Amino acid sequence: MKRVLICLMSIIMSLNLGACTQKEHVTAVEKLVPVKEEAVSSGGAGDEKVLVAYYTWAENAVPFDETQADSVTNPSVKTPGNVQQLAGWVQEATNADLFSIRVSDPYPATWDACLSRANQERGENARPQLVEDTVDISQYDTIFLGYPNWWYGVPMAVLTFLENNDFSGKQVYLFCSHGTGGLARSVELITDAIPDAQISDDIFDCYEEEAASSETAIKDWVNALGYTAVE
Repeated sequence: MKRVLICLMSIIMSLNLGACTQKEHVTAVEKLVPVKEEAVSSGGAGDEKVLVAYYTWAENAVPFDETQADSVTNPSVKTPGNVQQLAGWVQEATNADLFSIRVSDPYPATWDACLSRANQERGENARPQLVEDTVDISQYDTIFLGYPNWWYGVPMAVLTFLENNDFSGKQVYLFCSHGTGGLARSVELITDAIPDAQISDDIFDCYEEEAASSETAIKDWVNALGYTAVE
């Protein structure tokens, strides 16, 4: 009987020793398997689809007759427009889709006449008809919106575009070309038009005279937001 007990105890000890040895072996193997690192986002873009929508006078004016121009007393439209240039550089920096907001009834090609009509539209709280009223905003995660400061706000056509599309939950970044009025009430007007959008406080703006030389500045701004074009 005593011998039987001794044999049983020997068998049990052997089994326990084998199990411990096997467990230690598995643990050692597990330690040798590299841990898969999580992909680190560079911020901003990632897999997001981006749209650059913009309004520029140069693409919203009647054909210009240089023979009737007085560029000193009444500046006339020039191409490319200030915001058009800025939008192009944002598009280059993000590899985004580009959309020009264009009115069905173009504005005069001279600045004073254009501002006169713009002021009338502002006073009437008008919504000028667009060549294309809507865009499939649903396919985009982020929208860069460019515009000039007209009468301390935005061209009314910009509000037409915003109100005719669903910006709910969209990340929106603003860039603006202006005179001495700066951003004025433009951000407030845009926010009122698309209250359900996420409008960033990080806004790019420049004086209209400096727009043509702002390529580096606006691309640096876009990159700082985390958006980099994928080759």
